[in-house]
Amino acid sequence: INQGLALSERPHVVIATPGRLADHIETGTNFSLAKIRFLVIDEADRMFEDDFGEQLKTIFGAIPQKRQTLLFSATMTDTLHELQKVAMNKPYVWMSKSITATVEQLDQRYVLMPAHVKDAYLVHILNNFQEENTNSSVMIFTNTCKYCQILAMVLAEVGIEAIPLHSMLLQRHRLAALARFKSNQIKVLIATDVASRGLDIPTVDLVINHNVPTRPKDYVHRVGRTARAGRSGSSITLVTQFDVKLVQAIETHIGTKLAEFPVKEHEIAKIVTEVAVAKREAEIKLDEQDFGEKKEINKKKKLILEGKDPEEEAKKKEKELAAKFKKNKKKFHKSKKLAS
Repeated sequence: INQGLALSERPHVVIATPGRLADHIETGTNFSLAKIRFLVIDEADRMFEDDFGEQLKTIFGAIPQKRQTLLFSATMTDTLHELQKVAMNKPYVWMSKSITATVEQLDQRYVLMPAHVKDAYLVHILNNFQEENTNSSVMIFTNTCKYCQILAMVLAEVGIEAIPLHSMLLQRHRLAALARFKSNQIKVLIATDVASRGLDIPTVDLVINHNVPTRPKDYVHRVGRTARAGRSGSSITLVTQFDVKLVQAIETHIGTKLAEFPVKEHEIAKIVTEVAVAKREAEIKLDEQDFGEKKEINKKKKLILEGKDPEEEAKKKEKELAAKFKKNKKKFHKSKKLAS
């Protein structure tokens, strides 16, 4: 309601997420975008490649065709290249001249390990880092909301205070988590890729990739949370026997090789059982809470209200993901051939 009232006062500048702005347009909030002269899209690579298509279509339908559109992105993707080609008016393009996609002040490392003991390696790295850097902050990225929650519970069990940040938390809980991390009350933040863009936290000294991102550009955005504004920073990627090709694709994309990070494996062996037990207990607790079930139910309800069949939509999404995987696989093999 407050946002609707603010929009009805015809502000000169509106800063919004696509979903929220599209919602105001569709629900008939008393405001008009007919006089918009400039449209700025930040994180353009994500906006045009992820699930923002419908919201952007709604927004583009409400603004005048005669306008200036500005796109900003830390990574130049095939989609953005395509937009550049098909644009009605030849667009002006500026790209930062750099051999590497990441900054020089960033020390990029990896640790190779068996998949089943990955969490023990993480605990070992965190313990050592916090002993040597008592005031430094750490961001850990993982691939799912559930694993983000599990890691927070595991770290708490072994004596490392950490907070999770993912899309299944209520907005007020997410804001509270960020506030505690920014104010240095909590030194470790575990997040999904929801936190890999848009957050400017200067005190982050280490980024840990708990999983290797499947898209190299996601790696760039993750490690970009440290070594900001001329400061130095470090990143460590946990690599299992299944991730070697993904790391090679990242190295090709960023134009530099990751260096190996030394660990003391005899010390890790001492904590393997403790970490494994903590993880199993966390999984049981989350299963008892039906973690994630409400989200799935709400998704199905929304599809039904839109007149869609949830099962058909799920099958359609599986086909789209399979086609996308096939396309990415071809691109990867093509880039490997060119590199050799």
